[in-house]
Amino acid sequence: MDKPLNDGIGIDIGIKTLAVCSDKAEYKNINKTAKVRKLKKKKRRLQRRISKKYSKNKKGVCYRKTRNIIKSEKQLLKINHRLTNIRHDHIHKATSEIISRQPKFIVMEDLNVAVQEQCFYEFYRQIQYKCQWNNIEFVTADRYYPSSKKCICCGSIKKNLKLSDRIYHCDNCGNTVDRDYQASVNLMRYYELTA
Repeated sequence: MDKPLNDGIGIDIGIKTLAVCSDKAEYKNINKTAKVRKLKKKKRRLQRRISKKYSKNKKGVCYRKTRNIIKSEKQLLKINHRLTNIRHDHIHKATSEIISRQPKFIVMEDLNVAVQEQCFYEFYRQIQYKCQWNNIEFVTADRYYPSSKKCICCGSIKKNLKLSDRIYHCDNCGNTVDRDYQASVNLMRYYELTA
């Protein structure tokens, strides 16, 4: 397959939205959908029920596993599998859509964040191998690169930017922009700095 000639894409992954791309495409956080929230509620209820059953069937220091406990644990396992499948399917569809736009390169930050529900590592892994399959250059930006703190208009860095600040306002030039979108644009520009 020939190398794609379209513009490159910077991708900022986060908690509010799964991913924000420099071409203004956004991918929602699947954990905030009604379907997943309902399953998570069901899971919590089932976990509490199992815990109570274990407490009732305690004999000294040992716990007895009854048929009801085994049945409930199987139900819990099914819910866990369903949640994992929903999350992985969402990530697969999002990464496939990004790759289908045939960018010249993709830049992502090397984040040291462990949010299991968001499956950041899985998103990163899928983008990486799909880039290899499609001859798209994949670049990992340095973890300490100030993608969120650097103004896309004047380049000044706002050192006191808090994680709770969702809108970036530049004190130098007055630029006001969504923090995640700015990070994705800065990540796309990171490619030019390292090229």
